[in-house]
Amino acid sequence: MTAPHPLSLSDRIAACRLCAPEFAMTATAHAPRPVVWFAPGARLLVAGQAPGAQVHARGVPFADRSGERLRDWMGVDDAVFYDRARVAVVPMAFCFPGYDARGADLPPPPVCAATWRAAVMARLAPSLRLVLAVGGAAQRWHLGAEAAAGVTATVADWRRHMARPLPVLPLPHPSWRNTGWLRRNRWFEGDVLPALRVAVSGVLA
Repeated sequence: MTAPHPLSLSDRIAACRLCAPEFAMTATAHAPRPVVWFAPGARLLVAGQAPGAQVHARGVPFADRSGERLRDWMGVDDAVFYDRARVAVVPMAFCFPGYDARGADLPPPPVCAATWRAAVMARLAPSLRLVLAVGGAAQRWHLGAEAAAGVTATVADWRRHMARPLPVLPLPHPSWRNTGWLRRNRWFEGDVLPALRVAVSGVLA
């Protein structure tokens, strides 16, 4: 029988430095700082992309304008969102990946999800009742081939994904860079957001 690891899963993730060489070569030349925010018993999983620069600096998930918009979409305040007994925030990569040549966030390094995500999901699975898949990377991981057509088509098909045994509600990233997407897709505000708020309220009640 394998002896239990002396560190908790959260502590092991927080200590991870797998991507240190890659991060050192980015424009920001930053060190890894995994932002770990989950606990067994959570009923709602917010599955995001990767921390941005502000979240990297603060060490708190969605502690930025994107987070303000996401909480507004969900209809919850900071106290509810950051209650780890009810809400787990687990991105596809726990660290800020740095910027590309245009100043946009680099994509989540795949090694992070490959190393940690299965273990995190196994830890959360017994209590989870809803997954919010925020952005394309999270949607592809949680929905597989059903997310192959891209974010717009995946979000538009949200009713089908909510019918899964563990409901998954796909969302666009709440970044302010996506304001144009929201203007072009008014159905998101009219159809998806009311359903999102009802689902979140029901899970967290």
